[in-house]
Amino acid sequence: MSFPKVLIAVDKFKGSLSGVELSEAIATGMRRQLGEGFQPRICPIADGGDGTVDAALAAGFDEITAEVTGPLGEPVQARFAYETSTRAAVIEVAEACGLWRLESDQLDTWNATTFGVGELILAALDSGARSIALGLGGSATTDAGAGMLSALGAVIEDDAGARLIHGGGALLGAASVDVSGLDSRLADIELTIACDVTNPLCGDRGAAAVYGPQKGASPEQVAELDQALKQFSNLLELSLNVSRGTFANQQGAGAAGGLGFAALALGGKMRPGIDLCFELTGFNQALKGTEVVITGEGKLDEQTLSGKGPAGVAAAGQKEGAVVYAICGSRELTAEQAQEAGFSRTYAVLDLGISLEESLANPRPYVEKLGQQLAQDLTAQPG
Repeated sequence: MSFPKVLIAVDKFKGSLSGVELSEAIATGMRRQLGEGFQPRICPIADGGDGTVDAALAAGFDEITAEVTGPLGEPVQARFAYETSTRAAVIEVAEACGLWRLESDQLDTWNATTFGVGELILAALDSGARSIALGLGGSATTDAGAGMLSALGAVIEDDAGARLIHGGGALLGAASVDVSGLDSRLADIELTIACDVTNPLCGDRGAAAVYGPQKGASPEQVAELDQALKQFSNLLELSLNVSRGTFANQQGAGAAGGLGFAALALGGKMRPGIDLCFELTGFNQALKGTEVVITGEGKLDEQTLSGKGPAGVAAAGQKEGAVVYAICGSRELTAEQAQEAGFSRTYAVLDLGISLEESLANPRPYVEKLGQQLAQDLTAQPG
């Protein structure tokens, strides 16, 4: 039997299947229909947020683990990806200070810190990194990256000369910022910021207003955090001898609780997360000559259309002339929206008549069934 040239390029089912596991489940289901000789190309992808390290590891990067400070100051084991030959590191903010590390009743963005992100950057520098890709998203913090900068050597003090290290709320008392002690190696690295939001640091569309409530901030705390971030940003920009708003007003400065602002202040350059991921994982090379592309993620919804992984895969697949299918856990897109996004057809686990709880607890057999169904549809098509 001759097989079409198939590329499986999926994101994760968050909390249940990694991109690699999801790819394997789809391929297993397809082999039930097409036979064991069917060998698709597999290239897990992400959108620059959580899952980016896993995608880099699947592409051949090595995993390095470091003990760093977690979102509420506790020690945690966090991973990053490192490629020795190119001296490139891939770091996810969420590994150190992610929402996933906390139960809902633990959320405390007033005190949560990005200090562990700075420690991960130091670990990457200690490993020899000359370039660092920093994936924003999924953070439990709203501290404008002050914790990260503190770990890297910056000194933030109040009027009494006491150091402020952890938490966005503490920044209300910030009186000075000194960046002269920043690790000297930072000047020699290429820092890329994977970011898919355009929020500035402060204001109605800023980090506190838009993302603070989902991280546990009360309405009163949102207003105070916004003021704290503004105060800190003014001090940091003053210490860098740039005009007010140079970094705080840039698109993406409000990402990851304002950590985008601090990363920009370190000289980082913003890139769409999916573009960076395609480059890291070799997706663009794997796509060449492909006839069928299968992508997907846990939920296909309107957020998918805003630069997330599957939408990027669909656009690239169409450009290559491939037919694009999507497999997901649940689907909220209309048929028209899916078609406009470039998906020829979508397959959802919940379409199989199971409960959401069951699909989350053990999605693999259902994904395999969808893979088999997709293969049946492929073989039923003329030509």
